[in-house]
Amino acid sequence: MELLTLIDLAGSVALLLWGVHMVQTGVQRACGARLNSLMARMLGNRFQAFLTGLGITALLQSSTATGLMITGLAARGQLELAPSLAVMLGANVGTTLIVQLLSFDVSSIAPVFVLTGVILFRRSQGAWRDSGRVFIGLGLILLSLRQFLMLLSPYTHKPELTAVLASMNSHDLAAILLGAVITWISHSSVATVMLVTTFATSGTIPLETALALVLGANIGTSINPVMEGSRTDPTARRISMGNLLVRCVGALVLVPALPFISALMARLEPDAARQVADFHTLFNIGLAVVMMPALSQYARLMLRLIPTPRENQQPSPGTPRYLDRLLLDKAPQLAIGSATREAMRLCDLMGAMLTAMQDGLRTTDPAKAGAARPLGNAMEDLGAAIRSYLAGLDPDTASQPEMERAEDILAFCTQMLHAEDIVERSIVPMVQKMARQRIVLPPDLLRPVLSMTQQLTHNLNICATVLIGRQTPESNPLSGQKDFFRDVEIEATAAYFERLRNQSSEPGTALEQGDAALVDETATYQLTLLRDLRRVNTHIVAAASYPLATDEEQLFLDKDAEGTPVITPAEPAPLSTMPKADTES
Repeated sequence: MELLTLIDLAGSVALLLWGVHMVQTGVQRACGARLNSLMARMLGNRFQAFLTGLGITALLQSSTATGLMITGLAARGQLELAPSLAVMLGANVGTTLIVQLLSFDVSSIAPVFVLTGVILFRRSQGAWRDSGRVFIGLGLILLSLRQFLMLLSPYTHKPELTAVLASMNSHDLAAILLGAVITWISHSSVATVMLVTTFATSGTIPLETALALVLGANIGTSINPVMEGSRTDPTARRISMGNLLVRCVGALVLVPALPFISALMARLEPDAARQVADFHTLFNIGLAVVMMPALSQYARLMLRLIPTPRENQQPSPGTPRYLDRLLLDKAPQLAIGSATREAMRLCDLMGAMLTAMQDGLRTTDPAKAGAARPLGNAMEDLGAAIRSYLAGLDPDTASQPEMERAEDILAFCTQMLHAEDIVERSIVPMVQKMARQRIVLPPDLLRPVLSMTQQLTHNLNICATVLIGRQTPESNPLSGQKDFFRDVEIEATAAYFERLRNQSSEPGTALEQGDAALVDETATYQLTLLRDLRRVNTHIVAAASYPLATDEEQLFLDKDAEGTPVITPAEPAPLSTMPKADTES
């Protein structure tokens, strides 16, 4: 086969995969949220789960995307393993519907699909514009398969190719292995089945070999999720591995019966293309019929085969728990949700840092406050992971609202890391210095500091709630918090100068003067802590403001906080960068 022909074949497969990608992204943009809610509602029993997997996969033309949605629900505890496996059985049947359609000569309507899609994409908005992507994708699928078959037609009777394929006759296991490898490499069972259909129609291979290759295609399309998907999540491994084992066992059971099956199908259907397509569909339907009654027992078996690992050591707090890179291309809405969950963990880590700082204020042990440093490092690691994850979002896959939501999450993380910078580089060193000097704030000086710290913890909880709920600007509960922190600092400063005036007007003994100097030093530490805690609150308020406010409102908030902009609204933080705060400013 010539090099240019191989390049053309590779281009046809690439066009096929891109067409499937456009169908998937178009459906997700048009009704992605409705698909998730529909899936959550339609999983009441196994039969409903099976039909849900079949329908959604028929829409998305990707069992991988369906598997990712199911894995997300199962990982959050919203779906048990048995219904998840039922959904995958339905998804397997759903992927065969496009092969059923293509077994008829429908390539002539491909230009109609492309034309319709372009008109909708260029002339419409919202869901109709996204449906245009679906029509364009369907047209590209039909065009790529027609081109694929046209390129292979001259080679179907080549002696070299005929000799290779003839060696597969009466070696069904070798044919299954070859079909699995081809599908694993091409990432498309549709392309493999259509290739088998071409060889079977031209008589290059007998029907029995064609059916064995189809069995291999079913196995190959289940290998990629096992190798690529969620390598650390046991729930995802159980779903993908369970689907692969079902197909492997089903294929091995049918191997001895392939001669009888091929003879029966030859009598029932004379068209070779229909024979291959029907066997492909009936194989997956048969697996569903056999497995549906035994899914509970099969789920228990998978739980034993892939148990939840017992961690000998606690994972680092900065290790991401929910970020799955497969979601970036297949389900951007779920990817945004995963990044949101990780961003909420930044609030928890910041709260733990403030608690460690409080413990350090009450003792003279520097290690108490030093416990906040590893938490700060964990926040930096987690923030970097979120930044890298959001940078992987594909604008062609994610919708404009999803990209804007990603920018909001990134701005939130940036502000939280600014706050962490102040705690780690300013507050914690000062508390440790006080501990080494055996300085403990007296109750009247400690009370404002603890009041600020407790209010910061409360504000962190509200900030996390705002990140999830995305409330309107009118309902921002942190809009008045700057006044509270400013008033506490002003009162503490006024009390400090009042003490200075009293000391200067009533000089005492040398010992009393020494005590006054100690009080002055202690009060200086208090004022510095209050100032830094107010700066921390500024960034927490800003973190809650970015998902809520318009550009004009954000500009006002930033200037009102410190007198200088925290982040310039005209230059929002891009997904590729996450700057750290300058603690000296």
